[in-house]
Amino acid sequence: MSSCCSPSRGDLSSSASATITRSFHTQPTLSAIATRQRTPGEFVDVPAGRFAMGDHHNEGYPKDGETPVHQVALGGFRMQTTTVTNAQFEKFVQATGYRTTAERFGVSAVFYAAFQGQRSDIFNQAASLPWWLAVKGADWLHPHGSASDLTGLDDHPVVHVSWDDATAYCQWAGTRLPTEAEWEYAARGGLQGKRLAWGDELTPDRAWNCNIWQGRFPHENSADDGYLTTAPVKTYRPNGYGLWQMAGNVWERCRDWFEADYYSQTPLSDPDGPASGTRRVLRGGSYLCHDSYCNRYRVAARNSNTPESTSGNIGFRVVADIGCDH
Repeated sequence: MSSCCSPSRGDLSSSASATITRSFHTQPTLSAIATRQRTPGEFVDVPAGRFAMGDHHNEGYPKDGETPVHQVALGGFRMQTTTVTNAQFEKFVQATGYRTTAERFGVSAVFYAAFQGQRSDIFNQAASLPWWLAVKGADWLHPHGSASDLTGLDDHPVVHVSWDDATAYCQWAGTRLPTEAEWEYAARGGLQGKRLAWGDELTPDRAWNCNIWQGRFPHENSADDGYLTTAPVKTYRPNGYGLWQMAGNVWERCRDWFEADYYSQTPLSDPDGPASGTRRVLRGGSYLCHDSYCNRYRVAARNSNTPESTSGNIGFRVVADIGCDH
């Protein structure tokens, strides 16, 4: 199952990128990464409670499995108020010498309008996803291609991170990725059954509340919100729990394996996803979401991708158990 929202490595495969793939070496084991007991970031307590998880408005894609709506009870936890930033991820890399999946593969997916580099850097353009380019030298340090860097982007979300990269960061930081249920509960901010993290209306008072595509995707972006790609992590307003940008900007990785029919069999207390799978859950939407083709910035919306896949619109947010020193 490919996704227009976040391409898998297979979507962008070619003979050139396959050569890069064959040179990929073994992922460093998490045990080799020294654990740091405080992560660079702000956290808030998300209280224990119950909520109705899933699509209350019958707007989801059937293949995404956003129904049935079901009651879930969760214990309390702590969540970082923003996605992990470039500056925070850089501290991890400096402390550990970690090299990300995209750096070791040598290629990652970049949105065509954001690409910065030489034409020869483009290995492939997906036939079914022509707005995604497989770009040599694209990684977290070079988010738009080899000619780009992180100048002015310290407070933007880190991107081009795989599920393994995010998990390695958590190992170092003494945190973990949220479960899918924790993510949706936190994103709702105490609002039951709403379409979005702030209510049911996308632009109340004609104001944008999230960084998504404005215009005609994928060729015209009016950038009414001021951003073609990522925005600083504290743009717009936080939700009821004090969490910033739980919709749009970048997809956020969750701990769970993805299964379309999981909601019909999920435990009702602290569910942590299927026991196995081939794809991991993504939540929240990104700067490329638009209601004409991908309305997955809705709070119930689900997406997924393979653990090793990376692109310029996938990041992550971390959580910690209550009582941890964060």
